[in-house]
Amino acid sequence: MLSAPASVSARAANVGIHAYEVYVPKKFVDQAALEKHDNVSAGKYTIGLGQSKMAICDDREDINSICLTVIQNLIENYGISYSDIGRLEVGTETIIDKSKSVKSVLMQLFADSGNTEIEGIDTTNACYGGTNALFNSINWIESSSWDGRYALVVAGDIAVYSKGAARPTGGAAAVAILLGADAPIVFDVATRSTHMEHVYDFYKPDLHSEYPEVDGPLSNTCYIKALDKVYNRYLGKLARVEDIPNPSMDSANYFVFHSPYTKLVSKAFGRLAFNDFLRNPDHAAYESVSQFKGTTHEATYGNRDVEKAFVDFTKDSFKKKVAPSLLLAKNLGNSYTASVYCGLASLLSSIAPETLLNKRIVLFSYGSGLAASMFSMTVRSDISTISRHLNLAQRLETRTEISPDEMEAILKLREKTHNCRDYQPVGTVDAKNFEKGTFYLTKVDERFRRTYERVVRDAPKVNGVNGVNGNGCVSATV
Repeated sequence: MLSAPASVSARAANVGIHAYEVYVPKKFVDQAALEKHDNVSAGKYTIGLGQSKMAICDDREDINSICLTVIQNLIENYGISYSDIGRLEVGTETIIDKSKSVKSVLMQLFADSGNTEIEGIDTTNACYGGTNALFNSINWIESSSWDGRYALVVAGDIAVYSKGAARPTGGAAAVAILLGADAPIVFDVATRSTHMEHVYDFYKPDLHSEYPEVDGPLSNTCYIKALDKVYNRYLGKLARVEDIPNPSMDSANYFVFHSPYTKLVSKAFGRLAFNDFLRNPDHAAYESVSQFKGTTHEATYGNRDVEKAFVDFTKDSFKKKVAPSLLLAKNLGNSYTASVYCGLASLLSSIAPETLLNKRIVLFSYGSGLAASMFSMTVRSDISTISRHLNLAQRLETRTEISPDEMEAILKLREKTHNCRDYQPVGTVDAKNFEKGTFYLTKVDERFRRTYERVVRDAPKVNGVNGVNGNGCVSATV
């Protein structure tokens, strides 16, 4: 159980992460099976994209249900009081209402505590919304408006694509992160960097469909261009703020990237080495890639020779510094706003807490349209409680595999019922389809109002949420 939040007698110090939870959907489709189903070459999805499995949500799940689940599980796992939360902000691009926020739906979880004084709302820009929610929450804790309570950041999405080349890059997840002062994982001060510009690489103009408009090649290029910008700005701030001479990839112990598909992450990590090379091309370490001296950023976008050379150059470092962060990305797929934070959860769950102690972790967040940031944190004290609760490898093993035909039937149903009113979901609520503690949609009434129930958990409940909870959220046994 976490201690009560900090006193407000002084400004917050050591602002960072106290607790962490991830919602992993119960159902998945195997990417190798999907290759056969789609009649594509073996390895197109598993090697070409670097994906193993893809999470699938049926008509019983929406953005509200997965966010309800991840928050309530965090509260119960860590023994937190709802009264101790003073800010809740949600990052998502899964929009089911053009006015009512996901955050307002989540407030029903606070009903029994009587706590209604909670700042924050939803924030949206493709996959970047979770990061903006995180930054807003950090800023609140560091400001004169902070009242000493925790901030809770939620990032979640259900990523689905129309039938075609992009469909295997779907996925789903939700992440909840509890922030406060004097945390075991502390955000590095005054080093985050940002790049924003206008581009149509991925967007969702059709509000009658869950599917986006995507220019894949353009989006990949935008991702790498944004990475170049924020990485060099981040290194500049490391040099100024922390007085690190000639900062580089070696200035951090681990890197976590937004992952539309994991093959892009290996290219992104190689790109960091390319940037380091451009900053110091005569260093002996770069002898094997010296043929690229004199080149520029702009001249290399889409250049496969440069890409391959630096992916090869960083292969050993990638296994140590990046691969541990890809557990969920490989097994869930793209979760949009939750993606980079699924990466951080994977790292915290995969590497022993004592190994992570005093290590710097750098995150790269990207959202199409576009918005991108790079920032870092340092593990300052024991995080064994966080690691134990995440327990991701074991949780992935308990999922249910569905066939590609079943996946297609689910996605066709989602297409048909998107934005429906007076609808009763048909997905089966049982142990095969839902873990204990999962919220699910029970009804959309004639005025589009949504009602949810929750599969009972074995663990003791807190704050009276195991029962009627103020707004139609009740527990149900399966």
